[in-house]
Amino acid sequence: MAGALTEIGLLLYPGAQLAAVHGLTDLFEVANRLAREHNSACVLRVSHWRLEGPAGSAAARVFDTNPDAPGAPAILIAPPSLGELQTREAMAPLALWLKAQHAAGATLGSVCAGAFLIAETGLLAGRAATTHWVYAETLQQRYPQIIVDTDKLIIDDGDIITAGGLMAWTDLGLKLIDRLLGPTIMAETARFLLVDPPGREQRFYSHFAPKLRHGDEAILKVQHWLQAQGARETSLPAMAARAGLEQRTFLRRFSKATGLRPLEYCQHLRVGKAREMLEFTGRSVEEIAFAVGYADPGAFRKVFLKVVGLSPGHYRARFGAARAANR
Repeated sequence: MAGALTEIGLLLYPGAQLAAVHGLTDLFEVANRLAREHNSACVLRVSHWRLEGPAGSAAARVFDTNPDAPGAPAILIAPPSLGELQTREAMAPLALWLKAQHAAGATLGSVCAGAFLIAETGLLAGRAATTHWVYAETLQQRYPQIIVDTDKLIIDDGDIITAGGLMAWTDLGLKLIDRLLGPTIMAETARFLLVDPPGREQRFYSHFAPKLRHGDEAILKVQHWLQAQGARETSLPAMAARAGLEQRTFLRRFSKATGLRPLEYCQHLRVGKAREMLEFTGRSVEEIAFAVGYADPGAFRKVFLKVVGLSPGHYRARFGAARAANR
C-alpha cells in the first residue's frame, strides 16, 4: 500500500475488550478506504501488541495490516477491560514499555479502564485524565497525583488522550482520524458507520496536535515538560536549560522539530487549555486567561482569536456545554 504510514498500536493486555480492539481496527480500515477514495497520501497502519517472552519481558506485534513496513507505533491505545482491574504489579512490565515508547515520541491513548495502564507509567501525574465513572474513585485513590475528570468524554492533552466510557473507543478513534487524516475523512467515516461525532466536524477548530516523532530527544524532553505544566511561566532561557542547549541552538532545533517557534508553541498549548475551560466551565474569560498564564486578558483574547479564529466569547457561545445541552 503506497503512502505515508502512521502506525496505531492496540494493546492486548489481560482482560482487554476484544470488541474494542477489533472495532478500532475496522474503524481505521474504513477511514483508510475513504482516504484512498480522496487520493490521500496518508495511510493508517494498525497493529496489535502483546507482551511475550520470559515473564512478559518484550512487546511484540501479533497482528499488522502492513507487516513488511518498518517503523514503530506513533500512537498506542490501551482499550477498555470487561474483567477485574489488573494489579499494579501485573501492569508494571507493559507500563514500563509504554513509558519508553512515549519517551521516543509515541502518543498514548486509553479508553475506560485502559486509563489505569497509562496511569501506571507515571506520565499522568499532575495532568487531567478521564475514565468510566465507575472507576473514577479507584483511579483517584491509586494515583492521587492525577486530576480525574469524568465529566468529560475525552481529554486530549496532546501526547496523551484519555476517553471515558466503555464505548468511547468510537470517539477516540474518530478523534485520531481527524488528527491524522483530516476532518473530511473523519466526518465521512462517522457517516458511513452511523456514528455521531458532535462538533468534531468543525475543521477550523481542530485541537493542536504537537509533532512528537521528530527524533530530537532534547526538544522532545522540553515538549513533554511544557505539556505537563500547561506551558505556564515559561521563558526561552528556562526551555533552553531544560533541553541542555544554548539558546540560539535551542531556537533553531525547536523550530525545525515542531514547525513552530517556542512562543507560538506555548500559545497553542495555552489556548488548548483555555478552550476546554470555555467549553466545560462557567469561569469568566478573565479568570481563564489568568489560569492559563496570561496576566493581561486583552493579550489573551488577541492570541485566542489568532489561533482559533473566534474570540473566546464567540467560541463559548458556539461550543460551550450549556449550548450543547440546549440543542
